[in-house]
Amino acid sequence: MQTKHFFSCPTQLVNSALTSLTYTNPSLAFDSTNKIVYRRPTPDAAKKVSIVSGGGSGHEPAFAGFVGKGLLTASVAGTIFASPSAEQIRRAVMERIETAGGVLVITMNYTGDVMNFGMAAEKAKAAGIKTEFFAVGDDVGVGRKKGGKVGRRGIGGGILVLKIVGALAESGASLDDVYRIAKLTTENIVTLGASLEHVHVPGRQLPDPNSDELVPHDEIEVGMGIHNEPGSHRIKATGEELVKGMLKQLLDQNDEDRAFLKYSGSDKFVLLINNLGGVSTLELSAVTAEVTQQLDRDYQIKPVRTIQGTFLTSLNGMGFSISLLRLQDTGLGEGRQLLDLLDAPSEAVGWTASVQTSTWENRSDATYNTKKPVVAEENPSNLKLDPAVLKKVLTAGLKRVIEAEPLVTKYDTIVGDGDCGVGLKRGAEAVLAFLNDSSTNITDDLVTSVNKIIPIVENSMDGTSGAIYAIFLNALAHGLREQAPPSHKATATAKEWSNALQYSLDALAKYTPAQVGDRTLIDAIVPFVTELAKSCDPNAASKAAEDGADATKHMKASLGRCVYVGGEEEWIGKIPDPGAFGLAQFLRGITDAV
Repeated sequence: MQTKHFFSCPTQLVNSALTSLTYTNPSLAFDSTNKIVYRRPTPDAAKKVSIVSGGGSGHEPAFAGFVGKGLLTASVAGTIFASPSAEQIRRAVMERIETAGGVLVITMNYTGDVMNFGMAAEKAKAAGIKTEFFAVGDDVGVGRKKGGKVGRRGIGGGILVLKIVGALAESGASLDDVYRIAKLTTENIVTLGASLEHVHVPGRQLPDPNSDELVPHDEIEVGMGIHNEPGSHRIKATGEELVKGMLKQLLDQNDEDRAFLKYSGSDKFVLLINNLGGVSTLELSAVTAEVTQQLDRDYQIKPVRTIQGTFLTSLNGMGFSISLLRLQDTGLGEGRQLLDLLDAPSEAVGWTASVQTSTWENRSDATYNTKKPVVAEENPSNLKLDPAVLKKVLTAGLKRVIEAEPLVTKYDTIVGDGDCGVGLKRGAEAVLAFLNDSSTNITDDLVTSVNKIIPIVENSMDGTSGAIYAIFLNALAHGLREQAPPSHKATATAKEWSNALQYSLDALAKYTPAQVGDRTLIDAIVPFVTELAKSCDPNAASKAAEDGADATKHMKASLGRCVYVGGEEEWIGKIPDPGAFGLAQFLRGITDAV
Protein backbone atom coordinates (compact mmCIF):
# COMPACT_ATOMS: atom_id res chain seq x y z
CA MET A 1 0.00 0.00 0.00
CA GLN A 2 1.34 3.41 -0.97
CA THR A 3 1.04 5.56 2.17
CA LYS A 4 3.08 8.63 1.16
CA HIS A 5 1.31 11.74 -0.14
CA PHE A 6 2.40 15.18 -1.28
CA PHE A 7 -0.54 16.75 0.55
CA SER A 8 -1.46 15.32 3.94
CA CYS A 9 -4.52 17.48 4.65
CA PRO A 10 -7.52 15.92 2.85
CA THR A 11 -9.61 19.11 3.02
CA GLN A 12 -6.93 21.19 1.34
CA LEU A 13 -6.33 18.43 -1.18
CA VAL A 14 -9.97 18.21 -2.28
CA ASN A 15 -10.48 21.97 -2.55
CA SER A 16 -7.23 22.47 -4.48
CA ALA A 17 -8.14 19.69 -6.92
CA LEU A 18 -11.58 21.17 -7.57
CA THR A 19 -10.13 24.66 -7.99
CA SER A 20 -7.74 23.33 -10.64
CA LEU A 21 -10.66 22.54 -12.95
CA THR A 22 -11.37 26.24 -13.39
CA TYR A 23 -7.78 26.64 -14.57
CA THR A 24 -7.92 23.80 -17.10
CA ASN A 25 -11.44 24.58 -18.37
CA PRO A 26 -12.41 28.28 -18.59
CA SER A 27 -16.10 27.42 -18.99
CA LEU A 28 -16.30 26.24 -15.37
CA ALA A 29 -16.84 28.00 -12.05
CA PHE A 30 -16.30 26.74 -8.51
CA ASP A 31 -18.40 27.30 -5.40
CA SER A 32 -15.74 26.46 -2.83
CA THR A 33 -18.05 26.68 0.19
CA ASN A 34 -20.28 23.90 -1.16
CA LYS A 35 -17.66 22.17 -3.34
CA ILE A 36 -19.75 22.61 -6.49
CA VAL A 37 -18.11 22.75 -9.92
CA TYR A 38 -20.56 24.05 -12.51
CA ARG A 39 -20.76 25.39 -16.04
CA ARG A 40 -20.85 29.14 -16.41
CA PRO A 41 -24.09 30.62 -17.85
CA THR A 42 -24.57 30.46 -21.61
CA PRO A 43 -27.42 31.83 -23.75
CA ASP A 44 -28.82 28.40 -24.64
CA ALA A 45 -28.53 26.78 -21.18
CA ALA A 46 -32.18 27.32 -20.24
CA LYS A 47 -33.33 25.35 -23.29
CA LYS A 48 -31.56 22.15 -22.27
CA VAL A 49 -31.83 19.56 -19.54
CA SER A 50 -29.25 20.12 -16.80
CA ILE A 51 -27.35 17.09 -15.51
CA VAL A 52 -26.16 17.13 -11.90
CA SER A 53 -23.96 14.37 -10.49
CA GLY A 54 -21.24 13.93 -7.92
CA GLY A 55 -20.17 11.89 -4.94
CA GLY A 56 -17.25 11.47 -2.63
CA SER A 57 -13.87 12.81 -3.64
CA GLY A 58 -11.03 10.43 -4.41
CA HIS A 59 -12.57 9.21 -7.67
CA GLU A 60 -11.00 11.82 -9.93
CA PRO A 61 -11.53 12.73 -12.69
CA ALA A 62 -15.03 11.69 -11.62
CA PHE A 63 -17.13 13.52 -11.01
CA ALA A 64 -16.14 17.16 -11.31
CA GLY A 65 -13.83 16.35 -14.21
CA PHE A 66 -16.88 15.46 -16.27
CA VAL A 67 -18.46 18.90 -15.97
CA GLY A 68 -18.37 20.65 -19.32
CA LYS A 69 -20.16 21.09 -22.61
CA GLY A 70 -21.52 17.77 -23.82
CA LEU A 71 -21.47 16.12 -20.40
CA LEU A 72 -22.41 17.28 -16.87
CA THR A 73 -23.81 20.66 -15.96
CA ALA A 74 -22.63 20.52 -12.36
CA SER A 75 -20.96 18.19 -9.91
CA VAL A 76 -21.03 18.21 -6.12
CA ALA A 77 -18.14 16.77 -4.12
CA GLY A 78 -17.98 15.33 -0.65
CA THR A 79 -14.89 14.60 1.36
CA ILE A 80 -12.77 11.61 0.33
CA PHE A 81 -15.03 8.57 -0.11
CA ALA A 82 -17.97 10.34 1.57
CA SER A 83 -21.16 11.67 -0.02
CA PRO A 84 -21.76 15.42 -0.17
CA SER A 85 -24.60 16.68 2.00
CA ALA A 86 -28.13 17.17 0.75
CA GLU A 87 -27.74 20.90 1.30
CA GLN A 88 -24.67 21.05 -0.95
CA ILE A 89 -26.58 19.24 -3.66
CA ARG A 90 -29.71 21.36 -3.18
CA ARG A 91 -27.64 24.50 -3.73
CA ALA A 92 -26.18 23.02 -6.89
CA VAL A 93 -29.58 22.17 -8.32
CA MET A 94 -31.44 25.31 -7.24
CA GLU A 95 -28.73 27.99 -7.31
CA ARG A 96 -25.89 27.02 -9.67
CA ILE A 97 -27.62 25.79 -12.85
CA GLU A 98 -30.47 26.56 -15.22
CA THR A 99 -33.60 24.57 -14.37
CA ALA A 100 -36.11 25.67 -17.02
CA GLY A 101 -35.38 22.65 -19.22
CA GLY A 102 -35.57 20.23 -16.31
CA VAL A 103 -32.90 18.55 -14.21
CA LEU A 104 -31.61 14.98 -14.04
CA VAL A 105 -29.91 14.25 -10.74
CA ILE A 106 -27.80 11.17 -11.32
CA THR A 107 -25.34 9.43 -9.03
CA MET A 108 -23.77 6.06 -8.38
CA ASN A 109 -25.73 3.54 -6.36
CA TYR A 110 -24.28 3.95 -2.86
CA THR A 111 -26.52 4.50 0.15
CA GLY A 112 -25.14 7.90 1.17
CA ASP A 113 -25.19 9.25 -2.36
CA VAL A 114 -28.70 7.93 -3.04
CA MET A 115 -30.07 9.46 0.17
CA ASN A 116 -28.45 12.88 -0.19
CA PHE A 117 -28.84 13.33 -3.93
CA GLY A 118 -32.38 11.93 -3.66
CA MET A 119 -33.27 14.36 -0.92
CA ALA A 120 -32.02 17.27 -3.01
CA ALA A 121 -34.03 16.03 -5.98
CA GLU A 122 -37.19 15.94 -3.85
CA LYS A 123 -36.52 19.48 -2.60
CA ALA A 124 -36.18 20.61 -6.20
CA LYS A 125 -39.45 18.92 -7.13
CA ALA A 126 -41.15 20.54 -4.13
CA ALA A 127 -39.91 23.91 -5.37
CA GLY A 128 -41.62 23.32 -8.71
CA ILE A 129 -38.53 22.28 -10.71
CA LYS A 130 -39.10 19.42 -13.10
CA THR A 131 -36.60 16.88 -11.73
CA GLU A 132 -35.78 13.22 -12.12
CA PHE A 133 -33.45 11.15 -9.97
CA PHE A 134 -31.51 8.09 -11.07
CA ALA A 135 -28.86 5.89 -9.42
CA VAL A 136 -26.49 3.94 -11.67
CA GLY A 137 -25.75 0.32 -10.72
CA ASP A 138 -23.45 -1.67 -13.02
CA ASP A 139 -21.26 -3.82 -10.75
CA VAL A 140 -21.34 -7.63 -10.93
CA GLY A 141 -18.83 -8.09 -8.12
CA VAL A 142 -21.77 -8.36 -5.74
CA GLY A 143 -24.44 -10.80 -6.89
CA ARG A 144 -28.20 -10.57 -6.58
CA LYS A 145 -28.41 -12.49 -3.31
CA LYS A 146 -25.86 -10.39 -1.45
CA GLY A 147 -26.89 -7.15 -3.11
CA GLY A 148 -30.49 -7.72 -2.04
CA LYS A 149 -32.72 -4.67 -2.12
CA VAL A 150 -29.74 -2.31 -2.44
CA GLY A 151 -28.93 -3.61 -5.92
CA ARG A 152 -25.74 -3.26 -7.89
CA ARG A 153 -23.07 -0.74 -6.92
CA GLY A 154 -22.22 2.03 -9.35
CA ILE A 155 -18.65 1.78 -10.60
CA GLY A 156 -16.68 2.35 -13.82
CA GLY A 157 -19.49 1.68 -16.29
CA GLY A 158 -21.42 4.55 -14.78
CA ILE A 159 -19.13 6.93 -16.63
CA LEU A 160 -20.55 5.66 -19.92
CA VAL A 161 -24.03 6.47 -18.61
CA LEU A 162 -22.97 10.01 -17.68
CA LYS A 163 -21.41 10.55 -21.11
CA ILE A 164 -24.49 9.31 -22.93
CA VAL A 165 -27.07 11.32 -20.97
CA GLY A 166 -24.83 14.39 -21.06
CA ALA A 167 -24.56 14.26 -24.83
CA LEU A 168 -28.29 13.62 -25.13
CA ALA A 169 -29.10 16.63 -22.96
CA GLU A 170 -26.69 18.75 -25.02
CA SER A 171 -28.60 17.75 -28.17
CA GLY A 172 -31.78 19.28 -26.75
CA ALA A 173 -33.64 16.09 -25.78
CA SER A 174 -36.44 16.20 -23.21
CA LEU A 175 -36.00 15.29 -19.55
CA ASP A 176 -38.21 12.24 -20.06
CA ASP A 177 -35.95 10.95 -22.82
CA VAL A 178 -32.76 11.73 -20.89
CA TYR A 179 -34.08 9.85 -17.84
CA ARG A 180 -35.27 6.90 -19.96
CA ILE A 181 -31.91 6.57 -21.73
CA ALA A 182 -30.07 6.69 -18.40
CA LYS A 183 -32.14 3.73 -17.29
CA LEU A 184 -31.79 1.90 -20.64
CA THR A 185 -28.01 2.33 -20.69
CA THR A 186 -27.57 1.15 -17.12
CA GLU A 187 -29.66 -1.97 -17.75
CA ASN A 188 -27.23 -2.94 -20.49
CA ILE A 189 -23.92 -2.41 -18.66
CA VAL A 190 -21.91 -4.86 -16.60
CA THR A 191 -18.68 -3.95 -14.79
CA LEU A 192 -16.17 -5.79 -12.64
CA GLY A 193 -13.06 -4.47 -10.93
CA ALA A 194 -9.91 -6.06 -9.56
CA SER A 195 -7.10 -4.65 -7.47
CA LEU A 196 -3.71 -5.65 -6.13
CA GLU A 197 -4.11 -3.56 -3.00
CA HIS A 198 -6.36 -1.32 -0.94
CA VAL A 199 -5.50 2.38 -0.81
CA HIS A 200 -4.46 4.74 1.93
CA VAL A 201 -6.55 7.87 2.38
CA PRO A 202 -4.48 11.02 3.03
CA GLY A 203 -4.74 12.11 6.67
CA ARG A 204 -5.71 8.68 8.02
CA GLN A 205 -3.63 6.44 10.23
CA LEU A 206 -1.41 3.86 8.61
CA PRO A 207 -2.98 0.38 8.47
CA ASP A 208 -1.97 -2.46 10.74
CA PRO A 209 0.41 -4.59 8.62
CA ASN A 210 -1.18 -7.73 10.09
CA SER A 211 -4.77 -6.77 9.26
CA ASP A 212 -6.98 -7.84 6.35
CA GLU A 213 -6.80 -4.26 5.13
CA LEU A 214 -3.68 -5.27 3.22
CA VAL A 215 -3.98 -7.70 0.32
CA PRO A 216 -1.27 -10.40 0.47
CA HIS A 217 1.49 -9.82 -2.05
CA ASP A 218 0.63 -12.88 -4.13
CA GLU A 219 -3.14 -12.30 -4.21
CA ILE A 220 -5.56 -10.18 -6.23
CA GLU A 221 -8.86 -8.87 -4.93
CA VAL A 222 -11.69 -9.36 -7.42
CA GLY A 223 -14.90 -7.37 -7.23
CA MET A 224 -13.32 -4.61 -5.16
CA GLY A 225 -15.37 -1.42 -4.88
CA ILE A 226 -14.22 2.13 -5.42
CA HIS A 227 -14.30 3.11 -1.73
CA ASN A 228 -11.77 0.56 -0.46
CA GLU A 229 -14.54 -1.92 0.33
CA PRO A 230 -13.55 -5.60 -0.06
CA GLY A 231 -14.22 -7.54 -3.21
CA SER A 232 -16.14 -10.77 -3.69
CA HIS A 233 -13.03 -12.95 -3.40
CA ARG A 234 -9.25 -13.09 -3.61
CA ILE A 235 -7.30 -15.20 -6.04
CA LYS A 236 -3.77 -16.13 -6.99
CA ALA A 237 -3.55 -15.76 -10.76
CA THR A 238 -1.56 -14.48 -13.69
CA GLY A 239 -2.88 -11.50 -15.63
CA GLU A 240 -4.28 -13.80 -18.30
CA GLU A 241 -6.01 -16.00 -15.73
CA LEU A 242 -7.41 -12.96 -13.94
CA VAL A 243 -8.95 -11.57 -17.12
CA LYS A 244 -10.43 -14.95 -18.01
CA GLY A 245 -12.12 -15.21 -14.62
CA MET A 246 -13.38 -11.64 -14.74
CA LEU A 247 -14.93 -12.08 -18.18
CA LYS A 248 -16.68 -15.21 -17.01
CA GLN A 249 -18.10 -13.32 -14.04
CA LEU A 250 -19.27 -10.59 -16.41
CA LEU A 251 -20.73 -12.72 -19.18
CA ASP A 252 -21.57 -16.21 -17.87
CA GLN A 253 -25.23 -16.69 -18.81
CA ASN A 254 -25.50 -19.70 -16.50
CA ASP A 255 -24.61 -17.76 -13.35
CA GLU A 256 -28.09 -16.99 -12.00
CA ASP A 257 -26.70 -14.76 -9.29
CA ARG A 258 -24.67 -12.54 -11.63
CA ALA A 259 -26.08 -12.91 -15.14
CA PHE A 260 -27.25 -9.31 -15.22
CA LEU A 261 -26.79 -9.04 -18.97
CA LYS A 262 -28.48 -11.34 -21.45
CA TYR A 263 -27.02 -11.14 -24.92
CA SER A 264 -26.93 -12.91 -28.28
CA GLY A 265 -24.37 -13.35 -31.03
CA SER A 266 -25.78 -10.43 -32.98
CA ASP A 267 -25.34 -7.91 -30.17
CA LYS A 268 -22.73 -5.17 -30.41
CA PHE A 269 -20.68 -3.97 -27.45
CA VAL A 270 -18.62 -1.07 -26.21
CA LEU A 271 -15.63 -1.98 -24.03
CA LEU A 272 -14.34 0.35 -21.31
CA ILE A 273 -11.08 -0.39 -19.49
CA ASN A 274 -10.89 1.95 -16.51
CA ASN A 275 -7.80 2.63 -14.41
CA LEU A 276 -8.52 2.74 -10.68
CA GLY A 277 -5.72 5.27 -10.38
CA GLY A 278 -2.39 3.56 -9.83
CA VAL A 279 -1.86 1.19 -12.75
CA SER A 280 0.77 2.26 -15.26
CA THR A 281 -0.39 2.97 -18.79
CA LEU A 282 1.90 0.15 -19.89
CA GLU A 283 0.09 -2.45 -17.77
CA LEU A 284 -3.37 -1.00 -18.43
CA SER A 285 -2.71 -1.28 -22.17
CA ALA A 286 -1.73 -4.93 -21.70
CA VAL A 287 -5.02 -5.47 -19.86
CA THR A 288 -6.91 -3.93 -22.78
CA ALA A 289 -5.16 -6.21 -25.26
CA GLU A 290 -5.78 -9.31 -23.16
CA VAL A 291 -9.45 -8.48 -22.61
CA THR A 292 -10.00 -7.76 -26.30
CA GLN A 293 -8.33 -10.98 -27.42
CA GLN A 294 -10.19 -13.16 -24.92
CA LEU A 295 -13.53 -11.54 -25.80
CA ASP A 296 -12.96 -12.45 -29.44
CA ARG A 297 -11.63 -15.94 -28.73
CA ASP A 298 -14.01 -17.10 -26.01
CA TYR A 299 -17.17 -15.08 -26.56
CA GLN A 300 -17.01 -14.03 -30.23
CA ILE A 301 -17.40 -10.42 -29.13
CA LYS A 302 -15.56 -7.73 -31.09
CA PRO A 303 -16.24 -4.35 -29.46
CA VAL A 304 -17.29 -1.61 -31.86
CA ARG A 305 -15.63 0.88 -29.53
CA THR A 306 -12.78 0.33 -27.10
CA ILE A 307 -12.15 3.09 -24.57
CA GLN A 308 -9.15 2.95 -22.25
CA GLY A 309 -8.15 5.45 -19.62
CA THR A 310 -8.57 6.85 -16.14
CA PHE A 311 -12.21 7.78 -15.59
CA LEU A 312 -13.36 6.63 -12.14
CA THR A 313 -10.62 5.99 -9.60
CA SER A 314 -10.13 4.87 -6.06
CA LEU A 315 -7.41 7.42 -5.28
CA ASN A 316 -4.24 5.68 -6.51
CA GLY A 317 -5.76 2.19 -6.50
CA MET A 318 -3.60 -0.52 -8.03
CA GLY A 319 -6.44 -1.94 -10.07
CA PHE A 320 -8.73 -1.65 -13.06
CA SER A 321 -12.29 -2.38 -14.07
CA ILE A 322 -13.77 -3.92 -17.20
CA SER A 323 -17.11 -2.59 -18.44
CA LEU A 324 -19.20 -3.92 -21.31
CA LEU A 325 -22.12 -1.93 -22.71
CA ARG A 326 -24.54 -3.76 -24.97
CA LEU A 327 -25.84 -1.34 -27.58
CA GLN A 328 -29.61 -0.97 -27.77
CA ASP A 329 -31.95 1.10 -29.92
CA THR A 330 -32.81 4.32 -28.10
CA GLY A 331 -35.90 4.90 -30.19
CA LEU A 332 -34.69 8.44 -30.82
CA GLY A 333 -33.60 7.99 -34.42
CA GLU A 334 -30.35 8.62 -36.24
CA GLY A 335 -27.80 10.73 -34.40
CA ARG A 336 -29.19 9.88 -30.97
CA GLN A 337 -28.24 6.24 -30.68
CA LEU A 338 -26.01 5.13 -27.79
CA LEU A 339 -22.95 5.00 -30.02
CA ASP A 340 -23.66 8.45 -31.44
CA LEU A 341 -23.91 9.87 -27.94
CA LEU A 342 -20.68 8.21 -26.81
CA ASP A 343 -18.89 9.59 -29.86
CA ALA A 344 -20.33 13.09 -29.48
CA PRO A 345 -17.75 15.79 -28.69
CA SER A 346 -17.29 16.98 -25.14
CA GLU A 347 -15.28 19.68 -23.40
CA ALA A 348 -15.08 17.92 -20.06
CA VAL A 349 -11.41 17.43 -19.22
CA GLY A 350 -12.02 14.00 -17.70
CA TRP A 351 -13.45 12.47 -20.87
CA THR A 352 -10.44 11.40 -22.89
CA ALA A 353 -11.85 9.21 -25.67
CA SER A 354 -10.58 11.21 -28.64
CA VAL A 355 -11.00 8.88 -31.63
CA GLN A 356 -13.63 10.28 -34.01
CA THR A 357 -16.63 8.33 -35.28
CA SER A 358 -15.35 8.39 -38.86
CA THR A 359 -12.09 6.76 -37.79
CA TRP A 360 -13.98 3.87 -36.18
CA GLU A 361 -16.32 3.49 -39.15
CA ASN A 362 -13.51 3.56 -41.72
CA ARG A 363 -11.21 1.11 -39.97
CA SER A 364 -9.81 -1.66 -42.13
CA ASP A 365 -7.26 -4.46 -42.06
CA ALA A 366 -4.98 -2.74 -44.57
CA THR A 367 -1.27 -2.63 -43.71
CA TYR A 368 2.01 -1.85 -45.42
CA ASN A 369 3.22 -5.44 -45.09
CA THR A 370 3.23 -5.84 -48.87
CA LYS A 371 5.21 -2.68 -49.54
CA LYS A 372 8.67 -3.53 -50.84
CA PRO A 373 11.26 -2.26 -48.35
CA VAL A 374 14.32 -0.31 -49.39
CA VAL A 375 17.25 -2.60 -48.59
CA ALA A 376 20.68 -1.00 -48.50
CA GLU A 377 22.46 -4.34 -48.93
CA GLU A 378 20.98 -4.71 -52.42
CA ASN A 379 23.08 -1.80 -53.67
CA PRO A 380 26.66 -3.18 -54.16
CA SER A 381 29.92 -1.21 -54.16
CA ASN A 382 33.42 -1.58 -55.60
CA LEU A 383 35.08 -1.85 -52.18
CA LYS A 384 36.11 -5.43 -51.46
CA LEU A 385 37.22 -7.55 -48.51
CA ASP A 386 37.70 -11.30 -48.29
CA PRO A 387 34.58 -12.55 -46.40
CA ALA A 388 36.73 -15.11 -44.56
CA VAL A 389 38.93 -12.29 -43.23
CA LEU A 390 35.91 -10.21 -42.25
CA LYS A 391 34.36 -13.15 -40.41
CA LYS A 392 37.66 -13.97 -38.68
CA VAL A 393 38.33 -10.49 -37.30
CA LEU A 394 34.70 -9.86 -36.31
CA THR A 395 34.48 -13.22 -34.55
CA ALA A 396 37.61 -12.45 -32.54
CA GLY A 397 36.33 -9.04 -31.49
CA LEU A 398 32.82 -10.27 -30.66
CA LYS A 399 34.10 -13.17 -28.56
CA ARG A 400 36.30 -10.79 -26.60
CA VAL A 401 33.24 -8.61 -25.86
CA ILE A 402 31.29 -11.66 -24.64
CA GLU A 403 34.16 -12.72 -22.38
CA ALA A 404 34.38 -9.20 -20.93
CA GLU A 405 30.65 -9.00 -20.09
CA PRO A 406 30.97 -9.84 -16.35
CA LEU A 407 33.56 -7.12 -15.86
CA VAL A 408 31.62 -4.56 -17.93
CA THR A 409 28.48 -5.40 -15.93
CA LYS A 410 30.39 -5.01 -12.67
CA TYR A 411 31.65 -1.60 -13.71
CA ASP A 412 28.21 -0.49 -14.90
CA THR A 413 26.54 -1.67 -11.70
CA ILE A 414 28.81 0.72 -9.80
CA VAL A 415 28.60 3.76 -12.08
CA GLY A 416 25.42 3.17 -14.12
CA ASP A 417 22.31 1.03 -14.24
CA GLY A 418 24.01 -2.33 -14.80
CA ASP A 419 22.79 -3.09 -18.32
CA CYS A 420 25.78 -2.10 -20.47
CA GLY A 421 27.55 -5.47 -20.35
CA VAL A 422 24.39 -7.44 -21.07
CA GLY A 423 23.54 -5.13 -23.97
CA LEU A 424 26.98 -5.51 -25.55
CA LYS A 425 26.92 -9.26 -25.04
CA ARG A 426 23.45 -9.56 -26.54
CA GLY A 427 24.52 -7.65 -29.64
CA ALA A 428 27.77 -9.63 -29.96
CA GLU A 429 25.98 -12.97 -29.65
CA ALA A 430 23.41 -11.95 -32.26
CA VAL A 431 26.06 -10.94 -34.79
CA LEU A 432 28.05 -14.12 -34.07
CA ALA A 433 24.97 -16.26 -34.64
CA PHE A 434 24.41 -14.46 -37.93
CA LEU A 435 28.00 -15.02 -39.06
CA ASN A 436 27.91 -18.71 -38.10
CA ASP A 437 24.56 -19.39 -39.76
CA SER A 438 25.11 -21.60 -42.81
CA SER A 439 22.42 -19.68 -44.70
CA THR A 440 24.19 -16.35 -44.22
CA ASN A 441 25.56 -15.05 -47.49
CA ILE A 442 28.54 -12.78 -46.83
CA THR A 443 30.24 -11.82 -50.09
CA ASP A 444 33.45 -9.93 -50.83
CA ASP A 445 31.47 -6.70 -51.21
CA LEU A 446 32.41 -4.90 -47.99
CA VAL A 447 29.56 -2.37 -48.03
CA THR A 448 26.79 -4.93 -48.55
CA SER A 449 28.34 -7.14 -45.85
CA VAL A 450 28.29 -4.28 -43.33
CA ASN A 451 24.71 -3.46 -44.32
CA LYS A 452 23.69 -7.05 -43.56
CA ILE A 453 25.17 -6.81 -40.07
CA ILE A 454 23.62 -3.44 -39.19
CA PRO A 455 20.02 -4.73 -38.74
CA ILE A 456 21.31 -7.42 -36.37
CA VAL A 457 22.78 -4.73 -34.14
CA GLU A 458 19.68 -2.54 -34.43
CA ASN A 459 17.34 -5.37 -33.43
CA SER A 460 19.40 -6.85 -30.62
CA MET A 461 20.80 -3.80 -28.84
CA ASP A 462 18.57 -1.20 -27.22
CA GLY A 463 19.12 1.84 -25.04
CA THR A 464 21.50 4.70 -25.70
CA SER A 465 24.51 2.54 -26.56
CA GLY A 466 22.44 0.54 -29.05
CA ALA A 467 21.38 3.76 -30.79
CA ILE A 468 24.97 5.04 -30.88
CA TYR A 469 26.27 1.82 -32.44
CA ALA A 470 23.43 1.77 -34.98
CA ILE A 471 24.06 5.37 -36.04
CA PHE A 472 27.80 4.77 -36.21
CA LEU A 473 27.49 1.60 -38.30
CA ASN A 474 24.98 3.11 -40.73
CA ALA A 475 27.32 6.05 -41.22
CA LEU A 476 30.24 3.64 -41.61
CA ALA A 477 28.48 1.81 -44.44
CA HIS A 478 27.96 5.10 -46.24
CA GLY A 479 31.52 6.21 -45.48
CA LEU A 480 32.91 2.99 -46.94
CA ARG A 481 30.77 3.40 -50.04
CA GLU A 482 32.24 6.88 -50.49
CA GLN A 483 35.76 5.36 -50.43
CA ALA A 484 34.98 2.85 -53.17
CA PRO A 485 36.62 3.48 -56.57
CA PRO A 486 34.01 4.57 -59.14
CA SER A 487 35.20 2.39 -62.04
CA HIS A 488 37.05 -0.64 -60.66
CA LYS A 489 37.09 -2.96 -57.68
CA ALA A 490 39.66 -2.52 -54.92
CA THR A 491 40.40 -4.10 -51.55
CA ALA A 492 39.83 -1.92 -48.49
CA THR A 493 43.03 -0.81 -46.77
CA ALA A 494 43.66 0.94 -43.47
CA LYS A 495 43.33 4.26 -45.33
CA GLU A 496 39.80 3.53 -46.56
CA TRP A 497 38.82 2.25 -43.13
CA SER A 498 40.30 5.35 -41.49
CA ASN A 499 38.44 7.76 -43.79
CA ALA A 500 35.16 5.89 -43.36
CA LEU A 501 35.54 5.77 -39.59
CA GLN A 502 36.19 9.51 -39.47
CA TYR A 503 33.03 10.04 -41.51
CA SER A 504 31.14 7.95 -38.94
CA LEU A 505 32.48 10.07 -36.08
CA ASP A 506 31.40 13.24 -37.85
CA ALA A 507 27.92 11.79 -38.41
CA LEU A 508 27.65 10.69 -34.80
CA ALA A 509 28.49 14.21 -33.62
CA LYS A 510 25.20 15.40 -35.15
CA TYR A 511 23.24 13.30 -32.66
CA THR A 512 25.29 13.35 -29.46
CA PRO A 513 27.29 16.16 -27.84
CA ALA A 514 29.74 13.61 -26.37
CA GLN A 515 33.40 14.47 -26.84
CA VAL A 516 36.68 13.08 -25.57
CA GLY A 517 36.81 13.74 -21.85
CA ASP A 518 33.07 13.27 -21.24
CA ARG A 519 33.55 9.69 -19.97
CA THR A 520 31.73 7.83 -22.74
CA LEU A 521 32.63 5.31 -25.42
CA ILE A 522 33.78 8.31 -27.48
CA ASP A 523 36.90 8.28 -25.28
CA ALA A 524 37.79 4.94 -26.87
CA ILE A 525 36.67 5.31 -30.47
CA VAL A 526 38.15 8.74 -31.18
CA PRO A 527 41.74 7.77 -30.20
CA PHE A 528 41.37 4.61 -32.30
CA VAL A 529 40.29 6.53 -35.41
CA THR A 530 42.84 9.29 -34.88
CA GLU A 531 45.77 6.89 -34.49
CA LEU A 532 44.64 4.73 -37.42
CA ALA A 533 44.58 7.82 -39.66
CA LYS A 534 48.00 8.86 -38.41
CA SER A 535 49.90 5.55 -38.56
CA CYS A 536 47.67 3.13 -40.52
CA ASP A 537 48.66 0.67 -37.77
CA PRO A 538 45.64 -1.21 -36.31
CA ASN A 539 47.61 -2.39 -33.27
CA ALA A 540 48.69 1.14 -32.42
CA ALA A 541 45.11 2.32 -32.90
CA SER A 542 43.84 -0.38 -30.57
CA LYS A 543 46.40 0.59 -27.95
CA ALA A 544 45.21 4.19 -28.21
CA ALA A 545 41.62 3.01 -27.63
CA GLU A 546 42.67 1.05 -24.54
CA ASP A 547 44.55 4.04 -23.18
CA GLY A 548 41.54 6.24 -23.84
CA ALA A 549 39.22 3.85 -22.02
CA ASP A 550 41.63 3.59 -19.10
CA ALA A 551 41.81 7.39 -18.88
CA THR A 552 38.08 7.55 -18.18
CA LYS A 553 38.79 6.22 -14.68
CA HIS A 554 39.88 9.72 -13.73
CA MET A 555 37.08 11.62 -15.49
CA LYS A 556 33.93 13.09 -14.06
CA ALA A 557 30.95 12.15 -16.22
CA SER A 558 29.32 14.87 -18.31
CA LEU A 559 26.79 12.64 -20.08
CA GLY A 560 24.85 9.46 -19.41
CA ARG A 561 23.39 7.99 -16.22
CA CYS A 562 26.77 8.17 -14.52
CA VAL A 563 26.09 11.91 -14.15
CA TYR A 564 23.38 11.10 -11.59
CA VAL A 565 25.28 8.45 -9.65
CA GLY A 566 26.66 9.60 -6.31
CA GLY A 567 29.65 8.33 -4.36
CA GLU A 568 32.24 9.44 -6.92
CA GLU A 569 34.95 9.30 -4.28
CA GLU A 570 34.51 5.51 -4.25
CA TRP A 571 35.08 4.95 -7.97
CA ILE A 572 37.01 7.93 -9.40
CA GLY A 573 40.45 6.65 -10.34
CA LYS A 574 39.30 3.01 -10.19
CA ILE A 575 36.38 2.33 -12.55
CA PRO A 576 36.55 3.12 -16.28
CA ASP A 577 33.51 4.01 -18.31
CA PRO A 578 31.86 0.62 -19.03
CA GLY A 579 30.98 1.52 -22.63
CA ALA A 580 34.48 2.73 -23.46
CA PHE A 581 36.01 -0.34 -21.80
CA GLY A 582 33.72 -2.73 -23.71
CA LEU A 583 34.44 -1.04 -27.04
CA ALA A 584 38.20 -1.17 -26.39
CA GLN A 585 37.89 -4.91 -25.81
CA PHE A 586 36.18 -5.33 -29.19
CA LEU A 587 38.79 -3.22 -31.00
CA ARG A 588 41.62 -5.17 -29.36
CA GLY A 589 40.02 -8.42 -30.43
CA ILE A 590 39.74 -7.48 -34.10
CA THR A 591 43.21 -5.96 -34.35
CA ASP A 592 44.82 -9.01 -32.74
CA ALA A 593 43.13 -11.13 -35.42
CA VAL A 594 44.31 -9.02 -38.36
